[in-house]
Amino acid sequence: MDPLAEHLQLLTRRHFFGRMSTGLGTIALASLLNRDLLAGAGDVGSVRNGAGVAGFPNFPPRAKRVIYLFQSGAPSQMDLFDEKPLLARLQGTELPDSVRMGQRLTGMTSRQDRFPVAASRFHFARHGQSGATVSELLPHTAGVVDELCFIKSMHTEAINHDPAVTFFQTGAQLAGRPSIGAWVSYGLGSENHDLPAFVVMISQGSGNPNDQPLYDRLWGSGFLPTTYQGIKFRSVGDPVLFLSNPPGLPSAARRRMLDDLSKLDALNHRSFGDPEILTRIAQYEMAYRMQTSIPELTDLSDEPDWVFELYGPDSRRPGTYAANCLLARRLAERGVRFIQLFHRGWDQHTHLPTQIAGQCRDTDQASAALVRDLKQRGLLDETLVVWGGEFGRTVYCQGRLTAADYGRDHHPRCFTVWLAGGGIQPGTTHGLTDDYGYNIVQDPVHVHDLHATILHCLGIEHTKLTFKYQGRHHRLTDVHGTVVKKILA
Repeated sequence: MDPLAEHLQLLTRRHFFGRMSTGLGTIALASLLNRDLLAGAGDVGSVRNGAGVAGFPNFPPRAKRVIYLFQSGAPSQMDLFDEKPLLARLQGTELPDSVRMGQRLTGMTSRQDRFPVAASRFHFARHGQSGATVSELLPHTAGVVDELCFIKSMHTEAINHDPAVTFFQTGAQLAGRPSIGAWVSYGLGSENHDLPAFVVMISQGSGNPNDQPLYDRLWGSGFLPTTYQGIKFRSVGDPVLFLSNPPGLPSAARRRMLDDLSKLDALNHRSFGDPEILTRIAQYEMAYRMQTSIPELTDLSDEPDWVFELYGPDSRRPGTYAANCLLARRLAERGVRFIQLFHRGWDQHTHLPTQIAGQCRDTDQASAALVRDLKQRGLLDETLVVWGGEFGRTVYCQGRLTAADYGRDHHPRCFTVWLAGGGIQPGTTHGLTDDYGYNIVQDPVHVHDLHATILHCLGIEHTKLTFKYQGRHHRLTDVHGTVVKKILA
């Protein structure tokens, strides 16, 4: 059958008026209204560039935006933040069954005959007025501890990388759900009409160059309209693919083409009522505006030398973690709602002492510089910064333990993340692990709890940010999640 003829036969009066309510009339009205009035003032599920869902924020927010520094591969909390002095005396001894309690292991260590304790080779010291303990590997982070809140009792359900990273990004271990950045973009919209609400940048660490891959679905929109997905910035060529006009195509001709294409898409939307058609119109228009806004954003020639010195020498090299941190600050200044940096290379199953030192050289100075830079510009109070990976590392050694070398397997039972800025109590430590750093003994924080807390800082009640899909109202925190009130300012 002719699908168009079949569609027209099924068209009812109710469908007609329902579609017209989100059709060309809405597009025309949106063009007449003040864009600033649109944010947070529309229907649930509607697609409007720069606008969020009705009612959000639903209480006064402490943060306007999030910068999420995701350390992909799982940093070892035992060697960075969670000091365990007892382990030096237990070096090489068997991890007691009373501590492990039959907890599941990965296939990489489940066949080991022994589980010898591997104490950290690195020295710890207390820093700042808060007295937070930080490893010698992170001297710059140690200098900003009074701005940070350490959560040492994070735990997750996933024990392997891909489901664990997916869980942190989407609130579910199975692929297909919207990412946290997409949820925030959907709920709050954008503060900047000329830049995406959600931007992603990726850098490769020097610790483990063959670390786990990262997939575009990790910053995807899932079942939300695709206008809310993250836009990945590249370090080579155009920051965004196809941003530049093809050779021989002037800007005026591009504008005429987009106007004609928008009219065709609008006709299709009037016939079929598919909301993704409106998304496509909005994305073409955003791409056109980005042809001006992105080159200005990524041109660092206006940054003084002291800024590059603050972030470190790598900040002058596009694509490095330090350069991405500097871009993150520039994006925050321009009102981008959710900025996510992924830094690969933290998967230290073997040769941990040398590999983790490289990872810390990649990230330490730039992470601390970002906090300092935001604060001195008056942006830290309204920007929530999150640093952490998908799970932690075991206290026992994976493979052969020697005096100079060791490795650590995946450990979802407890690990450390830190937060700073908008809505978070600075200079605090939350949660406690046992003497082996293997189990949580005080104030556990689940992934859903962290997500609920991030949304709370943005003025969003996590149980109310929902989207109906396949007959069910879904949310980032599923049916779980409790705001960690003890860490709130």
